[in-house]
Amino acid sequence: MAACQSKELLPLQHAHAAGIDIGAREHWVCLGSDPDADVRSFGVFTTDLQALADWLSERGVTTVALESTGIYWIPVFELLERRGFQVLLVDPRQTRRAGRPKTDVLDCQWIWRLHAAGILSPSFRPADLVCEFRGYLRRRLTLARDAGRYIQQMHKALDQMNVRLELAVSDVTGKTGLSIIKAILKGERDPAQLAKLRDRRCAKDEATIAKALQGNWREEHLFALQQGLDAWQFCLKQMRQCDERLHKCLRHMPKRTADGSEAIRPRLKGRKPNEPTFEARGLLTEVIGVDLTAIEGIDASTALTLYAEIGIDMSLFPTEKHFGSWLGLSPNAKKSGRYLDKRRSKPSASRAAWAFRLAARSLYRSQSALGAFFRRLKSRLGAPKAITATAYKLARLVYQMLKHGTAYVAQGMVEYELQFRERTLRNLHRRATALGYTLVPTAPT
Repeated sequence: MAACQSKELLPLQHAHAAGIDIGAREHWVCLGSDPDADVRSFGVFTTDLQALADWLSERGVTTVALESTGIYWIPVFELLERRGFQVLLVDPRQTRRAGRPKTDVLDCQWIWRLHAAGILSPSFRPADLVCEFRGYLRRRLTLARDAGRYIQQMHKALDQMNVRLELAVSDVTGKTGLSIIKAILKGERDPAQLAKLRDRRCAKDEATIAKALQGNWREEHLFALQQGLDAWQFCLKQMRQCDERLHKCLRHMPKRTADGSEAIRPRLKGRKPNEPTFEARGLLTEVIGVDLTAIEGIDASTALTLYAEIGIDMSLFPTEKHFGSWLGLSPNAKKSGRYLDKRRSKPSASRAAWAFRLAARSLYRSQSALGAFFRRLKSRLGAPKAITATAYKLARLVYQMLKHGTAYVAQGMVEYELQFRERTLRNLHRRATALGYTLVPTAPT
């Protein structure tokens, strides 16, 4: 009786639909309500996936829904897309069945029922060229994190020998630090000779550096230092290989503008340690059609991350509020009648949201309208909420630029402060009038 009521409540919208419950060792597929004839399990090898696609073709299936379970959905998704199926990648939160028995068979049947009724909505996934670019960039970010860990291993090995190089130079992987580490590994132990490797731009003098380089030269610590240096240099080599792939992808992507070199602003500072080795701003401007680095707080690395994670097609997000909600940056109001539960932003693992937050965090000292906006919120709400609110503002700016192809028009801090003052005065006049008072300006003391 319950099954009949479920069918009446959820009428079929897609007659040729299928639902797949993704697993690490097997995939369960459902094509209809008959568990004996319409439900089958397949293995995870490539031949099994091809057999799954053949079975779907034989049964006349045109659209398939599957959950984004770990990374096990990727081979199934890509193979079915190549075979011409319309594939919906679904967030597991949409198919959650609270208070019901849970088995693989029931899960795939439930996914089929929801998909056949037209209830499920697909998760966001950029175009194939952007996905390829995103794979290279994510690999590069992983290598950058690994390189940071190996730098920490070098710090640990030096500290165990009581060689306090980090107190003499700001960066042990800079010119002075690397020269000293390589000389130590080659056998040099005299602090005075090691201090002579100091670069002329180093803030500390030779005497201070020599005092920091007196240590206990134990073989096991020197061995750990050597391995940390080799691993760090290997990560840098692999990052350069990723840069070559990223550069090649950008050069072969469709261009929206003829030449982006005229649209970008000149570089004000030197290249940061983890920035790409190629000039990415010009190529990225040609591909996107607008210069995202014109926005305060967004540099070339942040712009590359945003392009890799969200692409340039904003048609999937009807408004900027939808875009902010997908990122997890907009307020998440839960309202029942007149009772407002909370307005916290929902938790999100989006790398694009992470990039927006980092960009917002860098605006603390910016002499711009965005910097003044961040500092005003930080003084009133605290740093975490100010970062989220400023990141949401940056996301709205990027959405408008990508959606309409308009260039960013910077607003000065003085102009922003004047607008904020005028808005505050209007609000005060309105509140005073409502209470029966009149505001009278006084001369500043």
